[in-house]
Amino acid sequence: MNDLKKTAHLLALEGAKERLHLLKADLLEEGSFDAAVDGCEAVFHTASPVSLQANADPQAELVDPAVQGTLNVLRSCAKVPSIKRVIITSSFASLPYNGKTLAPDVVVDETWFSDPAVCAEQKLWYQLGKTLAEQAAWEFAKNKKMDFVTIHPVFVLGPLLQPTINSSIEILFNLINGGAQEYPDAYYRSIDVRDVAYAHIQALEIPSASGRYCLIESNVHFSEVLKIVQQHYPTLHLPKKCGSGLNYLTKYEVSKKKAKTLGIDFIPLVVSLKDTIESLKEKGFLSI
Repeated sequence: MNDLKKTAHLLALEGAKERLHLLKADLLEEGSFDAAVDGCEAVFHTASPVSLQANADPQAELVDPAVQGTLNVLRSCAKVPSIKRVIITSSFASLPYNGKTLAPDVVVDETWFSDPAVCAEQKLWYQLGKTLAEQAAWEFAKNKKMDFVTIHPVFVLGPLLQPTINSSIEILFNLINGGAQEYPDAYYRSIDVRDVAYAHIQALEIPSASGRYCLIESNVHFSEVLKIVQQHYPTLHLPKKCGSGLNYLTKYEVSKKKAKTLGIDFIPLVVSLKDTIESLKEKGFLSI
């Protein structure tokens, strides 16, 4: 709470002085969200640790915070009669990892659910945490008859609000900062952060919104992403060789049909990439 590196960008938001209240809470501590949600009409739960790297203790670092954190927020919400709807930022990670064949002619949509056993077998710990958290959340919401919506974005691009690089942006940053020798032979599914934010608002404000929503704008090979970046930033030293890594990001399609019912006019990949890179420049992470 007293670390300005973590709060200054929030306190600088327009209207923050009048309308923003920061409260201390711990994802693993039941009851610690009571004060934050008291008197609210809607709650957005967006916090969960993200890591796509190897973890020393994935259960403690990723799975427990995702599952217990989500349940602790919902437990607090269940105590507040004024809350009309709860919206949780889940992840696309909780959809495709279930052992079904993923091929170019396959379309993944909101009816797909990742299988925890498959995630664990493939050591996809982030995916496991998000899958178990969503399962637990839907069960809790059903038992409590809670109006509940989950949002499932793919990799999120766009301008940075905070002064640090988050995991979604880090994948792109590591390819364009001059240090990479190879790019992964994998597919980069992305959505702009501004569209993600708008989807959350629409999921609250549209009375008929319900269930799960996949959020995706672009679905292209990493080579195509780098081609766009090179066109607009020819001085960047980008990897020319295709290598290994992120091999679970294979070619398949993702449905936008339900997301379009939220009225999203998707920001194109080229705009998201340019705005992301300009933001990285502005915050001192890239010099071009």
